[in-house]
Amino acid sequence: MAYVTVINEHAHVQQIVSGHHHLTADEPVAAGGSDAGFAARELLLASLGACTSMTLRLYAQRKGIDLQRITVRLQHYRIHAEDCRDCEATSGSLDRIDREIELSGNLDEIQKQRLLEIAERCPVHRTLKAEINIRTSLS
Repeated sequence: MAYVTVINEHAHVQQIVSGHHHLTADEPVAAGGSDAGFAARELLLASLGACTSMTLRLYAQRKGIDLQRITVRLQHYRIHAEDCRDCEATSGSLDRIDREIELSGNLDEIQKQRLLEIAERCPVHRTLKAEINIRTSLS
């Protein structure tokens, strides 16, 4: 189970704590923040990218695949549903994340394709694709 605490005492600057790890989040200056840390959507993309890379590394190690380096590049967009051929929604707007994976090492095409399939199985990817139930309460 993941446990994270986010504390905000002024402006848009957020202090994020999980165990002994600390991060800062903020909005860019253009959005009224002071750009003191990652924007919230950047943290979402970072989570997906890190999970993708970790999942690929673990799989490659377990299968003895010579995977030297993994680079995951991500971008987030809001698009019109009618512009999306692969989407269930047909009207309104939806979120789209483009994920590009660069693999380096002594890999053949079959290994590359298998690693691409494995990327779809990372836990964060599965969470983002699944129905999410978020319960909010005051303490």
